[in-house]
Amino acid sequence: MMLDGKVCLITGSARGIGYTIAERFAENGAKIVLSDVLADQLDESASKLASSGVEVAAITADVSDAGQVQKLMKDTVEKMGSLDVVVNNAGITRDTLMIRMSEDDWDFVLRVNLKGAFLVTQAAAKIMMKQRSGKIVNISSVVGLMGNVGQTNYSSSKAGLLGLTKSSARELAPRGICVNAIAPGYIETEMTEKMSEAAKSAFLDNIPLKRGGTPSDVANAALFLASPLADYITGHVLSVNGGLYM
Repeated sequence: MMLDGKVCLITGSARGIGYTIAERFAENGAKIVLSDVLADQLDESASKLASSGVEVAAITADVSDAGQVQKLMKDTVEKMGSLDVVVNNAGITRDTLMIRMSEDDWDFVLRVNLKGAFLVTQAAAKIMMKQRSGKIVNISSVVGLMGNVGQTNYSSSKAGLLGLTKSSARELAPRGICVNAIAPGYIETEMTEKMSEAAKSAFLDNIPLKRGGTPSDVANAALFLASPLADYITGHVLSVNGGLYM
């Protein structure tokens, strides 16, 4: 029970990797705050966790909106009493070749994926600094390290998350707060299901372990970084990619 009694907020957790992280944290004793823009799915996921005896709250919020992020933090503390772990998982894609990419496609992805993580980190840090403890885990991507055709906006947002991770780790370390990132590779989710077969093959052919990852692979890494096992790790980027990028 590595997170026994800890209040853990996971953004983008109505489904997919975010929800799997919430499940893994709950299995280890955490109190869970699910947050997403997908209100109906969010409530369904919260009900599913609650039915297994987990103390859980569901708070609908758009992480790219500063006012909604402030309310998310306020509601979290009011409902749960504290905030110990944040996982910045909320993210979107709008893939197309750079020469065809609209400003809206660029702005929207950067606003959710990068600005959203900044706003959540900033707001959470104010709570954690008073406690002089906390863990923040940012879900980046292998394409933030190596780039990818058709994902200039997404790759840029995920690379930016690494800069956010390292800078905030340096700023918050004196207050006992650890900030780390996970860079998943090809993970089998609803998002990757939308990829063409050619794009999927291009990834799988270059993975030394010869398989895609699962949301559980990412959740296990998040659990480690959120737990006391990682108390002396900060500013680190943990790759979970089967060897795709070394």
